[in-house]
Amino acid sequence: MGTIVMAATAVLVVLGFSDPVWWLAAVALLYLYVRYGRDASSASSGTPPASAGSPPATYQAYKARRDQQAKWERRYRRERPFEARRQESTK
Repeated sequence: MGTIVMAATAVLVVLGFSDPVWWLAAVALLYLYVRYGRDASSASSGTPPASAGSPPATYQAYKARRDQQAKWERRYRRERPFEARRQESTK
């Protein structure tokens, strides 16, 4: 991925000698690659990304999140009984 971005940047810089707008495109491409592209390329190398939707690393981490979620749901039902009852009837 990085090789393609660097080649495209080089092409845009060469095109920029006739029209400087291409230099802006090259800078934008590099910015987008640094901002978003490195995370995607590290995920393909075998390192899982740390996102909210990723599976838990260990059972203990999963259990802690599950227990915390259950605690929040019990608290919500206790503090807002009418809203909780309305949500249960729509399921």
